[in-house]
Amino acid sequence: MPSQRVIVTRPAREAARWVEALRHAGLDAVALPLMAIAPMPDTDALRNAHAGLDRFAALMFVSAAAVEHFFAAPAGALALSARCWATGPGTSQALQAVGVPAELIDAPAHDAAQFDSEALWARVAPQVGAGARVLIVRGGDAGGRANGRDWLARQIEAAGGTVETIVAYRRLPPAFDAADRRLALEGARGAAIWLFSSSEAIGNLCRALPEIDWKASRAVTTHARIAQTAREAGFGSVRTSLPTVAALVASIELAA
Repeated sequence: MPSQRVIVTRPAREAARWVEALRHAGLDAVALPLMAIAPMPDTDALRNAHAGLDRFAALMFVSAAAVEHFFAAPAGALALSARCWATGPGTSQALQAVGVPAELIDAPAHDAAQFDSEALWARVAPQVGAGARVLIVRGGDAGGRANGRDWLARQIEAAGGTVETIVAYRRLPPAFDAADRRLALEGARGAAIWLFSSSEAIGNLCRALPEIDWKASRAVTTHARIAQTAREAGFGSVRTSLPTVAALVASIELAA
């Protein structure tokens, strides 16, 4: 029996890692990045943030890409004393890869029911009190404007802290070629299972192929909010999974 085909939609570098892991688990994983990651054209704001890191009690990184682009800007290594917050294991690993000591990193437990801002806040809320300053390092749109959820910022401010945001990278829509379109159509007719870890990726897919009816499509998503976006886009079968290889393989097999 042929292995189940899975379309991995993460940005290219992350997609390559997921494809390798899923293939090792016996799945026919292929990459169709639905978002491109690009550096900021002007890194002055990042350099200014680096120069003032001693003002912050904590730095919150929304993704591994936020870590990589934030730490790529300075000429030398950063001397960190602030806590570094991460929403999941991938971001935690990225922090350690750039030299942040594990004892400075706060993240949801590896066996947490979900990796998101809510799970992170449950761990770090005691760190925030009156006057505590937190820098949120995130991505922006194609023009470099900050976008994304502000739930965590609201919790910090409600606890008496203050929030600053720095955009470390840009998210760009995909540029489909003929092979990409064929793969997307394979997913549209249900011959492959979509793997989504971003609501923005779903939006990019639907904008790239506005004529497609997705009701025959099957998807596995890594968060309930992403699952809701897929259902609203018309995907006929949608499951939610933790973003670990074992959990994803189990969910994909159930969706097959």
